[in-house]
Order: sequence, then C-alpha cells, then structure tokens
Amino acid sequence: MHASGWVASAAIVLSAVHLPQADPRGNPPYSQIFYKSGGLRIEAYLYKPSGDGPFPLVVYNHGSRDGQDRLEQPAMFVGRLLTGAGYAVLVPERRGYGKSDGPILRDEIGRDLGSRMLNRLHEEASDVLAAVDQIGSDRSIDTTRTALVGWSFGGIVSLFAARGSAAFFAVVDQAAGSLTWDHSPALQSALRDAAANIRAPLLCMDAKNDATTAAVKAACDAARSHGYAAELKIYPAFTPARNTSGAAPGHLVFTAQGVSIWGSDVVAFLDAHVPR
Repeated sequence: MHASGWVASAAIVLSAVHLPQADPRGNPPYSQIFYKSGGLRIEAYLYKPSGDGPFPLVVYNHGSRDGQDRLEQPAMFVGRLLTGAGYAVLVPERRGYGKSDGPILRDEIGRDLGSRMLNRLHEEASDVLAAVDQIGSDRSIDTTRTALVGWSFGGIVSLFAARGSAAFFAVVDQAAGSLTWDHSPALQSALRDAAANIRAPLLCMDAKNDATTAAVKAACDAARSHGYAAELKIYPAFTPARNTSGAAPGHLVFTAQGVSIWGSDVVAFLDAHVPR
C-alpha cells in the first residue's frame, strides 16, 4: 500500500474471474471481479467469511499509489481482519488503479489540488457506489447492511460516497486528506461539507505524527455540528518498520504494519452500528 503526498447512474455487469485457494501464509481467499461504473470496467476483490451468509458488507477504499497505480493490491490485511469478524469485504480498484479502466491519477489531475482533484474524487466515489449496487446480486451478501472504510485518498472517497446517502450504517475515515490538507483549501471546504452531510455514525482515526491531524478533526467536528454521531481517535506516534513512500510516519499506521493498533477499534465500531 502506498500513499502519495499529492492527491488526487451506472450500468452494472458482474464478471467473476477467479477464486484463489487460501494463501499458505494465512491470507484469506478472494474473488477477482469486474463491474461497470458508467462506461468504465472496474476491477474489485471480494472476500467472504466462511458459511452461507447473508453477510453484512464493508467496502474498503485504498489510498493513492503514485508510481504503483497499476500494481494490483487486494488489501489482504483488511480482508483477513474483517472476514474474521463476520463481514464480507469488497475492495474496488477504482478507476485508474490495478486493471480498472480510466487514466491514472497523476495523468488526470497533474498537480492540481483544486477542482480537477475534486472532480476525480467524486468520480471515484461513483465507482464505489456502483460497486455496492452491483454486489447486491450476490445472495450471500446483504447490501442493506453496508459500511465504508477508507484510508488517505480512499478515506476522502468514502466521505464523498457517503455524503447524503442513507445506504450506509457506518463510515470509517482513516486519515482522509491528511497529506493534502495543508495544501488545498478546496479540499478543506469539500471534506467539511461532505462530513456535515453524512447521516451514518462516523469514526475519524489518525496517528499523532501524521502530516496533520486537522483533517480528521475537521471531519468529526463538521458531522457533530450538524447533529450526526462522530467519534475521534488519535493514536500515539507510530514508527513504521518500512517507509518507502516518503509519507509522514504516522500516516502508515493504517497499512498492514499498524493493523494490530487500530483493527479492534474498527471492528468494535462496525459491530456497534451495522446490524447483525
């Protein structure tokens, strides 16, 4: 998983491609699927717990991956965490990532942290909503019990997807906008506006030594100011064993390296708000 310091009504057709055997290292198996979002073919990974279901659904939105956009990353650590708690997990590779159609982020927005970036964010949010619509055809998954979890760029996408929607029971914001916040007044305004219109309970999470914690605090404050439930968690400073991205160390707490720190908090929040 890579996080960069810059950020950036569908026709639905499901195509299941393969179901790998369980990874000998203990990673859960997943189905690779493709679906339509507007005119684009989008790749996604689907994890299911053992049993017949129907299972509640969590959609996980990855961060930006500048330089690794086309490297498929199924977020196995999230699949393992949440299927172990009884949730189906859908990980869209949104437009421009993995094998999905569409231009990569840098090619589309360049260094624009204003309108071009926000347009791209909203387009990726539409990919998320299209994924939820299409996965409802799987009878082992109950999309009437759905939550969103997103890290960094994917956290912003999650907030935008949840804005004004009654489709989600919980939304988890993991450092959404933290790397870009200080450089984009447009994002500051748009993120506050989105959070102020999220009806589902919101959990905002970050580590003390991220680039800033102002972004998650602003999201929680905006939700609360409009009468919506919001919980803020700021973890102690985090030191990753590996940091090849150059991102603030605390930002990487939400990679697989830090899941032991925040994983139980995410599961507890989902269990408290998603009907079982």
